[in-house]
Amino acid sequence: MGLPNVGKSTVFNALTGAQNAAVANYPFCTIQPNHAIVLLPDARLDELARLVHVPEVIHATVEFIDIAGLVQGASKGEGLGNQFLGHIRDSAAILHVVRCFDDPNVVHIRALPDPRADIEIINVELALADMQQLERKIERLQSATKGDRKLLPMLEMCQRLHDHLGRGLAASSFAQAESENFRELNHEMRFLTAKPVIYVANVDETCLTESNPYLEETRLVAAELGKTVIVLCAQLEQELQEMEAEERKEYLALAGVEASGLEQVVRKSFELLNLISFFTFNQNQARAWNVPSGATAPQAAGVIHTDFERGFIRAEVIPFEVFVKHGSSQAVKAAGLLRLEGKEYLIQDGDIIYFRFNV
Repeated sequence: MGLPNVGKSTVFNALTGAQNAAVANYPFCTIQPNHAIVLLPDARLDELARLVHVPEVIHATVEFIDIAGLVQGASKGEGLGNQFLGHIRDSAAILHVVRCFDDPNVVHIRALPDPRADIEIINVELALADMQQLERKIERLQSATKGDRKLLPMLEMCQRLHDHLGRGLAASSFAQAESENFRELNHEMRFLTAKPVIYVANVDETCLTESNPYLEETRLVAAELGKTVIVLCAQLEQELQEMEAEERKEYLALAGVEASGLEQVVRKSFELLNLISFFTFNQNQARAWNVPSGATAPQAAGVIHTDFERGFIRAEVIPFEVFVKHGSSQAVKAAGLLRLEGKEYLIQDGDIIYFRFNV
């Protein structure tokens, strides 16, 4: 998301390798949200598939949603803002695209980009939208507490949160954000300002290796808010999608960039959402699965199928590096390095797992 004409749809098309989002030099070119399911690149899965000689590789996926530009007054319906804000509530995280390039041929809301002001407009609108939603909750609680005094702590927290949002601050920075009451409230309300945010600085190609004042300001604001910044050139990313893998690698090297925008976004998103990957394989396929860091073996099994979690017996675990070193499950077993783990085992990133269950 972001302001109109900052490059959201271009970034979306580049990241997803699709042309689902219309791109034009005027605000609200995007009206209906664009959706795309994207494979998460993971070289470990490709290596596993090569070692076990399976015909099919199934990568984990992530869904990207491109919504129309938000404008000042979006929380009051300006620019169809209420409709667009609703789409954000269903997301796990926000990629906030910030324009960090000059182009007289692409109109902006002001003569020149101003990352600090641009970011503030979006953040204020999200806070105002959260406040409006919270006001309705407070009204309901005020009525309910007359018959149930146990709800008073929740009401008092909501009122403090309302004051916090009213100062233009995000729900994620609220003093009680780690409390059980807040988690319960956020589960119900899905606060926009409680969502993890990555700022995507959309620059021209020269700024991939050399900074500019817009990029420096974006980094400064992000640091003040405790957020991450990814620098990418949406135009370059779109060109990369039309290339073969080897050509893409050479082009990135010439541009002085180690990883594509998609790879950066996936890596940072995983960190932000505290996700890890584990792998499974059989004679037909090798597959990646995502779970939150700290997930137990039965919980990971449940990602594959609820019956696996319900009837979990044990997990046969091989760390990825161990598998690669020995080359096969049989060789790992022969070396005595296959581990049998029970219900308390916490999944580690890169684990190759065979689940045993009985229902």
